[in-house]
Amino acid sequence: MLNFINKKFAKVKASRKLRKLIKVFRKYFGEKDPGNINFHFGSKPSRMQIVQEIINIKKFDSYLEIGTFNDELFSFIKCKKKIGIDPFSGGTHRMTSDEYFKKFKDKFDLIFIDGLHHYNQVEKDIYNSLKILNDNGILLMHDCLPQSLSAQAIPRTETVWNGDVWKAFVKMRTDPNLDCYTCCADHGIGVIFKRNNKNLLNVKINNFKKLKFIDFYNNHKKLMNIIDFDNLLKII
Repeated sequence: MLNFINKKFAKVKASRKLRKLIKVFRKYFGEKDPGNINFHFGSKPSRMQIVQEIINIKKFDSYLEIGTFNDELFSFIKCKKKIGIDPFSGGTHRMTSDEYFKKFKDKFDLIFIDGLHHYNQVEKDIYNSLKILNDNGILLMHDCLPQSLSAQAIPRTETVWNGDVWKAFVKMRTDPNLDCYTCCADHGIGVIFKRNNKNLLNVKINNFKKLKFIDFYNNHKKLMNIIDFDNLLKII
């Protein structure tokens, strides 16, 4: 048992050393840090409140959550049909989102994406979710408003980490058939409706994955179409 504990402890120490090394590398060879953005999420509603309020107002019957982790959100939500996907913990289905979408074709009124926070996976989760989202349904995404360069950098080195989810959301903003908003609450809740885009983002970007944090820092209000929760309730 002692050997097992020592090995686990050694892995943790190695992981910490690796994170420190990555931070040093970024500082000297990575993107220049423009500073932090103060979104002030503290006084805003939580994702639990937001999701449940939308379900109540819209009288939705079905809910899918991608990335349940410790069930903080999933266990809170009350909905007639509730499915949660995670390869490691929580929810109802122990599998990846890719595996779920291949195996199941059930339709949902509300889908909440909070899985792997890497651009490529988020993009896949969005498109796969849209295929099974009911016509009048709503797609939500967590972690769309990172407050710092390190909070959105890949690979992860921070405890509070959003990944580059925001880049996938920016791409959706350029689709004329998707109406997209970001609610300024709980690290940014992306909201996507399957309807005509009322505020189309007109930008010339060939590869959204290559967007830099400085682009987000300087243009986040325009890129993310940020609104508060009260105004979100008016448009759902």
